[in-house]
Amino acid sequence: MSEAIKERPILFLAPMVRAILEGRKTVTRRSVKATKAHANGFMMLDHGKGWRPYNAFGDFASDHEGMEYPIACPYGKPGDRLWARETCFINDYREASVPEQERANYDIHYRADGITDFEGEEELIRWRPSIHMPRWASRILLEVTDVRVERLQDITEEQALAEGIKKHSDGGYHVEDGKHYSDSLVESFACLWSSVGGDWDANPWVWCVSFKRIT
Repeated sequence: MSEAIKERPILFLAPMVRAILEGRKTVTRRSVKATKAHANGFMMLDHGKGWRPYNAFGDFASDHEGMEYPIACPYGKPGDRLWARETCFINDYREASVPEQERANYDIHYRADGITDFEGEEELIRWRPSIHMPRWASRILLEVTDVRVERLQDITEEQALAEGIKKHSDGGYHVEDGKHYSDSLVESFACLWSSVGGDWDANPWVWCVSFKRIT
């Protein structure tokens, strides 16, 4: 009997939502959450049953039970699915509590799409933070195609492009909002990582989750 496909939510900021919709973003990097006991000085090895950190001073040729700490990827494995949570406005007084049989008739706005004219003022919209988006309001479903672990600063130029960084008309690189400009693909991604609270200089272990869009 085949294993059931699992679905998990994942949060994306508006620029990354637009990059996914435009087909520019096909991978996301997320920090590995390790405990203080083994957060520093370990390497990651895949044993086929999830990624495991090993003490950096250990003998990697053999398995030592006292050194092994399983860490399952919180974003699943190839074949699993991720549904994108993004900032939205459900135009119904019941908001997220719209009955299932009525959801086909609801009107929903996504902040990533921009607002041109809605009741005259954008401020009148009661934006629902991405963390509170209900599953039925999500418009983006992704299938995980690959999961691996690496150091953040090991990202290549090709992978920076796959993260949604794009080329500017003057030859530099940036995220579409223009706030993370650099003449280097990797430096532009580093600026993006830092802008959302990440510590680039710490060079943490990260999950590299590749995906393709289903809907």
